[in-house]
Amino acid sequence: MVRSADRHSSVAVRSKTADAANDLARQVREQTTLFHFTDRLFRARTLVDIYEAALDAICAALVSPRASILRFDEGGTMRFVAWRGLSDGYRAAVDGHSPWQRQDREADPIFVSDIALSGDPPELIETIIGEGIHALAFIPLAGADKLAGKFMVYYDTPRVFTDHERDVALVIARQLGFAIERHSNDASARRLTALVESSEDAIIAKDVDGIITDWNPGAERLFGYRCEEVLGQSVLLLIPEDRRDEEPEILARIRSGERIEHFETIRRRKDGTLVAISLTVSPIKDARGEIVGASKIARDISDRQRAQEQQQMILREMNHRIKNVFALTSGIVNLTARSASSPAELAATVSERLATLSRVHALTMSAMAAGGEPAATTLHALIAAILAPYEVGGRPRSEVSGADTPVPSTLVTSLSLLLHEFATNAAKYGSLSTMDGTVEITCSDRSSEFVLVWRERGGPPPTIIRSEGFGSRLVKATASQLGRVSRDWNPLGVEIELVIERDRLGA
Repeated sequence: MVRSADRHSSVAVRSKTADAANDLARQVREQTTLFHFTDRLFRARTLVDIYEAALDAICAALVSPRASILRFDEGGTMRFVAWRGLSDGYRAAVDGHSPWQRQDREADPIFVSDIALSGDPPELIETIIGEGIHALAFIPLAGADKLAGKFMVYYDTPRVFTDHERDVALVIARQLGFAIERHSNDASARRLTALVESSEDAIIAKDVDGIITDWNPGAERLFGYRCEEVLGQSVLLLIPEDRRDEEPEILARIRSGERIEHFETIRRRKDGTLVAISLTVSPIKDARGEIVGASKIARDISDRQRAQEQQQMILREMNHRIKNVFALTSGIVNLTARSASSPAELAATVSERLATLSRVHALTMSAMAAGGEPAATTLHALIAAILAPYEVGGRPRSEVSGADTPVPSTLVTSLSLLLHEFATNAAKYGSLSTMDGTVEITCSDRSSEFVLVWRERGGPPPTIIRSEGFGSRLVKATASQLGRVSRDWNPLGVEIELVIERDRLGA
């Protein structure tokens, strides 16, 4: 009896020793598997690398030849992305099946010890058993804010899953979920970096105190500072003195979580020049959702503003010309009516003068608007053409004397516009508004300048105009392209001196 008890005791000791050895071997195998898994995830460069490392770890740690990884697609359906030991027919049959939705971040793992007893639909059970699977586990892959997918492990026979196997499965799932999310974030960061680096717009980041923390090549091109010159500097470096009050207001709005869109302002470049920009400012938040800074996107709108100003200039000029046309038409009718002997003569004379006026108006159009390059002419010929509509009864109302000079085609438009403006004002307010009024034009050639003097005689007393209307601004702007212009309100009539720089005439 004693010997029998000794034998039983010896067997029990050997059994415990074997179990302990097996447990130690299992622990070593699991620790080695998890270590290699962690190392491979660290070295992985693609999702395929991550999936292959995970499948090796799942199969080794959970002792199964079959496993799979599934992830939600853009439509929210769970799809196979990697697998071991599964047929094409099986994957096609169960593709899209999932116990969870994408928003189920806190999903618990599901272990099915015997699929035949699971209570699932008979068709599904038949499909799974037909693949030779009798036990399986669903392990969720949780991301930071949503479920990324799941991995599954399959067994050929029913089995009871231990708490230890559950713990190992969750460790692998956490590492796999983090690796997938890290890869996704890294890919997004790389795309964002490429987008920022290649953007034509200036993209700047600053902290909540207005200190610059990031500076893209677009900002370097727009403002002229290299990245190393501005990092750590206050954003006030870019703001003109008269706009310093904008920055505290922007920072206050950003701290409150507000986004500022299409704010048009002025900023200063490294060389001191000012540039018009459209600014969009957005809060930057950390992982806890706290605002830690702001990103700014600045776009140069100088060309757009110049185009808008040019458009407004053209519209104002059009409005000015239309008013002049009505005033001149009225003046021509009134002047002609005084000398016409019959309605037929009045109609014919007015029609002829309006036709002449139309030809003169064409001279003041730009080459593009006129459909081509203006023809070169001489200054005397150009003056005669512009003043021709103001003759009365065939009697000239103007006299041109002094030196003549060729007018190159590039100056015909500008010079015609100026002379037409002089004549229009004379017809509205000056000597050409009366029957006996005249205009005397004297031209003289100096060493570096050509001078044209316009004198009005026989009209009403000139009125000194203190304010500057559009016509005056138009004359000044056009004259600046040629040289300079000045006016003198002489009691006998207005006198205008136009000085044209000789090199503008190409002589």
